[in-house]
Amino acid sequence: MSAPATTSEAALQSALATVNDPEIRRPITDLGMVKSATVRPDGVAEIAILLTVAGCPLRDKLRNDITVAVAQVPGVSGVDIEFGVMTDEQRRNLQTSLRGNGGSEPIIPFAQPGSRTRVYAIASGKGGVGKSSVTVNLAASLAAKGLAVGVVDADIYGHSVPRMLGAEGRPTQVEEMIMPPQAHGVKVISIGMFTAGNAAVVWRGPMLHRALQQFLADVYWGDLDVLLLDLPPGTGDVAISLAQLLPSAEILVVTTPQMAAAEVAERAGAISLQTHQRLVGVVENMSWLELPSGERMEVFGAGGGQTVADSLTRLTGAQVPLLGQIPLDTRVREAGDAGRPVVLEAPEAPAAKALAAVADRLAVRRESLVGKPLNLRPAGR
Repeated sequence: MSAPATTSEAALQSALATVNDPEIRRPITDLGMVKSATVRPDGVAEIAILLTVAGCPLRDKLRNDITVAVAQVPGVSGVDIEFGVMTDEQRRNLQTSLRGNGGSEPIIPFAQPGSRTRVYAIASGKGGVGKSSVTVNLAASLAAKGLAVGVVDADIYGHSVPRMLGAEGRPTQVEEMIMPPQAHGVKVISIGMFTAGNAAVVWRGPMLHRALQQFLADVYWGDLDVLLLDLPPGTGDVAISLAQLLPSAEILVVTTPQMAAAEVAERAGAISLQTHQRLVGVVENMSWLELPSGERMEVFGAGGGQTVADSLTRLTGAQVPLLGQIPLDTRVREAGDAGRPVVLEAPEAPAAKALAAVADRLAVRRESLVGKPLNLRPAGR
C-alpha cells in the first residue's frame, strides 16, 4: 500500500516543528537537527536527526516525541528514526544561533539593558536558616504557575540545590555553551554537577568569581522570566561578585525568628547599601510549629523576620516588606530529601501554602522598553 499524495515532506516538517529539543526547548527544525524527512512508498516515515553530542542523555525522549508527532501525519504507517551527530561546524552554527551575538563571546544576558528576567538573589547572614529550601520551593512554585525559571546554586561550598530539586541529570556541552539539566520545569546549574561524588570544593575568591561568571554566561538559559540564585551565607566573595556581574539583581533575605539569626541577617541585607541593589523583602523561615491541638509552638522565638524587615527599611530608606512566614513542617525536609519540593508534593501543607504565597509576590516579569513607544511629548514653552 502506498502513502497518499497528501503525505508530503512539508507535512512531515510541520509535524517535526512541533517537537522541541528537551534541553534547549526550541523546535528541532529551528535548531538544524532535522537532516532529512521522507516517506517511503509503504507509508513509513524515515527521519534522520542530528544530535548535538553523541551521548545525548535525552535521546529516548526525543525519539518518543518525534514518533508521536510524525505518527499523526495522514498516511504515515510507521516511523523509522536514525540518529547522527552534528559536525563541529554545525555545532558552531547552533551556538551562534542561540547566543544571537555572533556566538563567539559569552555574555551575561541578565545584565543586558533589554533583559526582562527578574533576578532574585536569596541571601542569609548565617547557615541553617533554610535558605536553599526556600529557593527550590520558590522556583518550583513559580514554574508551576507557568513561568520560565532558572536556579543558580551559587553556594559553591555548600551546594545542595540539585538534590533538593531532584535534578539528577548532568549538563551537556555544545561547543562553548552548557545546557543545564531540568527538574519540575526548572533549569538548574550547580558546581555539584561537575564534581566527582560528594567531593569538597576548596577554592578562593577568584575561582568563585569565575565559576559564578560561567554559570551566568556560559550556560544557555533561554528566555527566563525569573532567575533565582542560592547564595552562600554571609557577605563574602560570592555576594561581591554577584553585585559586579548582576548589579540589577534584587536581594531576598531569609532568616528565622531567633534574634541572634535576625541580627546576622540584617548584615546580609545591609550589603545592598554598598552594592546599590534593591532589597525585595524578607522571608521568615521556621516561624512556628503547629501542634496537633492547633496551638503554635514558637521553637525559635518570634518576631525576627519583622525585626529584620523594619531594620532594613530604616537602613535603606525604602520599604522592605516581610514577604511571608514559613511554619516548621517535617514535610519540607522529607520532600527536599526526596527531590520533590513540598509545594508540589504536599501543596495543601501550611508551609507549602506560605511558600506559594511568597512566590505569588515574586511572579512579576520585568517588561522591556526596547522598541516600545513611550508617548513622550516635548514640554510647552
